Amino acid sequence: MSAIRILNATEARAAIPDLCEVLADCVEGGASVGFMQPYTAADALPYWQGVVESVEAGANLLAIAEIDGRVVGTVQVGFASMPNQPHRGDLKKLLVHRSARGRGIARLLMEAIEQEAARHGKHLLVLDTATGSDAEAIYPRLGWERAGVIPDYALWPDGGYCATTLFYKRVAA
Repeated sequence: MSAIRILNATEARAAIPDLCEVLADCVEGGASVGFMQPYTAADALPYWQGVVESVEAGANLLAIAEIDGRVVGTVQVGFASMPNQPHRGDLKKLLVHRSARGRGIARLLMEAIEQEAARHGKHLLVLDTATGSDAEAIYPRLGWERAGVIPDYALWPDGGYCATTLFYKRVAA
């Protein structure tokens, strides 16, 4: 059984070692989440330190999934920073360690972060994900609407071009 928690900055800081492991595992497994291979847990440290700072500043929500006290998944919502977008959030980095996949963890993380975002007044969430990836198939099953595809938007971790599919979802408190 996995536990889902929304972390404050202190809790997020304590979770950094596990979060680094999850991110490194996903990148090494081929996930197009902004980083290139080879990628280690040590490489992930600056990224997660920045996330903790964002959580501390109130600009980011961070959820984790734990099994037996170990972080095995995570997802974030960044709050749009422009004055004309107080209602919108950017879903970021839905990550589940390969050893924990197939247990519904992504769904549980998404449900929790969507509810928390709505509680913070965000009723429109957006995301982008690698077209053709396993991750792309998750979002429609969770009620997300496909908005379109941008070709050659990013690179796969091994260097090849990757199209990106954009999704949105309206959430309510």
